[in-house]
Amino acid sequence: MTNGVVRAALVQTNWTGDKESMIKAHEDYARDAAAQGAKVICFQELFYGPYFCQVQDAQFYEYAESIPGPTTERFQALAAELGMVMILPMYEQEQEGILYNTAAVVDADGTYLGKYRKNHIPQVKGFWEKFYFRPGNLGYPVFDTAVGRIGVYICYDRHFPEGWRALGLAGAQIVFNPSATSRGLSSYLWQLEQPASAVANEYFIGAINRVGIEELGDNDFYGQTYFVDPEGKFVGEVGDTHNPELIVRDLDLGLLKTVRDRWQFFRDRRPDSYNGLVQP
Repeated sequence: MTNGVVRAALVQTNWTGDKESMIKAHEDYARDAAAQGAKVICFQELFYGPYFCQVQDAQFYEYAESIPGPTTERFQALAAELGMVMILPMYEQEQEGILYNTAAVVDADGTYLGKYRKNHIPQVKGFWEKFYFRPGNLGYPVFDTAVGRIGVYICYDRHFPEGWRALGLAGAQIVFNPSATSRGLSSYLWQLEQPASAVANEYFIGAINRVGIEELGDNDFYGQTYFVDPEGKFVGEVGDTHNPELIVRDLDLGLLKTVRDRWQFFRDRRPDSYNGLVQP
């Protein structure tokens, strides 16, 4: 387990109008974060596009690409240049008609480490994700990176405790939750669920949300991006509620041992007592 302080970054931003300008904006955010000393950065859900799940329209399949593929490779080169671990939430096409909501993980030397596919897929007004994505089939991987053991959970996943726990049991030290979530729907949960999950599973969480109202619908993405520590405390200020922002914070991974020695949640859990929950 990595100890010491890790300077980490999160990006919340608005839709610029096209894929290439979004990618360039995120390259600039990464360079800015590196200039501030950050060694790991995570972007928002489906970072290079609009949140097209506000509508159900096959034209948006064109945003999907292979992972690894052109965007992954572009950021692999940047990661190697900056010496920065990167989490890249994208729209993945495994093959024609097989599409996932996915995050690629790239190490600080530019090595592609693997990917996480969003497991829980919503289908409610303004979030028509089953039209675009299959449920993930890669489990809950944890990646060994230059800054420690990293996990990823994507947006709607955060409402389900099982994945948070699986990542903790697999040794995650920092879990990133890139999101696109709307003020009218989930804002009352935003500063409740992730801090509670950080406490229950004894790791840091980076929670990212985009900002603004996009032309595809009236979803008001409310930002409030933040890091939370395993005691449930925000690390620095929570992000702005309306404007793009780069969040850079120091995470003291030494706190993990302190908390895990204090609260033996992994030792004292009783999976044998709730086996019935997973029975058909």
